[in-house]
Amino acid sequence: MPEKPSGPPGRGLLAGVRVIELASVIMAPYAAQQLGDLGADVIKVEPPTGDMTRHYPPRRHPGMGGPALNLNRNKRSAAIDLKAPHGRDALLALLRTADVFITNLRPQALERLRLGYDDVAAVNPGLIYANAQGFRSDSRYGTHAAYDDIIQAASGLVWLNHKVSGRPHYVPTVLADKICGMQIAQSVLAALHYREHGGTGQHIEVPMADTMLAFNLVEHLGAAALEPDGAFGSARSLSPERLAQRTADGWMCILPHSDRDWREFTAFVGRPDLADDPRFATGPDRARNADQFYPLLAELTPRHTSAEWQEFCDRAGIAAAPVLDLESAATSAYAREGGLLRDAEHPTEGRYRVIGRPVRYSADPEPEPRPCPGIGQHTDEVLREAGFDPSLLHTAA
Repeated sequence: MPEKPSGPPGRGLLAGVRVIELASVIMAPYAAQQLGDLGADVIKVEPPTGDMTRHYPPRRHPGMGGPALNLNRNKRSAAIDLKAPHGRDALLALLRTADVFITNLRPQALERLRLGYDDVAAVNPGLIYANAQGFRSDSRYGTHAAYDDIIQAASGLVWLNHKVSGRPHYVPTVLADKICGMQIAQSVLAALHYREHGGTGQHIEVPMADTMLAFNLVEHLGAAALEPDGAFGSARSLSPERLAQRTADGWMCILPHSDRDWREFTAFVGRPDLADDPRFATGPDRARNADQFYPLLAELTPRHTSAEWQEFCDRAGIAAAPVLDLESAATSAYAREGGLLRDAEHPTEGRYRVIGRPVRYSADPEPEPRPCPGIGQHTDEVLREAGFDPSLLHTAA
């Protein structure tokens, strides 16, 4: 591989790894953000108007929307119009110096820009080229547009919700984007490991539909795993009665999962006879009869307050937690102690909240993240590092 020029001071587990991100919305930028959090030098290539998430509200200044402040932390920004004279040349100059290229542009758009894998590998054969799109590029849907809602529908997730609630609703978070973003990051790390141990650069394709279908099938392949005509779906997960339980003064999730848990639970509520009820005596029994098991819990849990339940469950080793709204979860004593959400000062945006790394590494204490850059803040810097004259971006062909 060509020798990489010097960039920001190396730090973290991926210090020395350079990533070029050509992406928009959440999925691929989230993947690159995870690599940046681990110390990779991530260069975000975006149009002069910026990635669309930069304009999502709320925001204090143009191009610095709330979601972008965390999605683009630990990155440098290069604003390049790829359709302008020398725009493609500038990107290729960056790619020559890179270890990884992450993009979620649709394959046909990459081909029009002459930025397909073969085009890029010709200038950097050792590059890990990771592109993600809605559907496999060689499938009947390979040219179809896709967003999170589309993939939730195509992968069976909306059907699962419909089975439970009777309404074909989406999960209230961009689940497909974020899971596929994590899949991209995982795939890139595997490819880097392979190259580091004598392998080559390679092309990675992460189709969202396949990734989410595989994710949904983990427990929902069900009887179909063993029987050709077996039913898909997990009885416990698909029970419409699988709800949080009301206590005497609130709501909790109380899950007596093991057989020992169930015996302790039934004794605490004064119903030891239920421990040997054939419908609920074992874990498989409780899962199979989930439509009866969860209403039974709902009948019994109002006998005690949330505090009483938590004290008992903690003592008995039964999994339990109060139902928290998102703000309470993010600002609870538990979250504060771990520093997952903390205040920071942005050079242009002032006080804001930073989402910390959820994973702890004993060999890599988490440093303060570098703040989200402005659109094109580092264009000249990164192009000069790559040996490309940035003034060419402002000249005619």
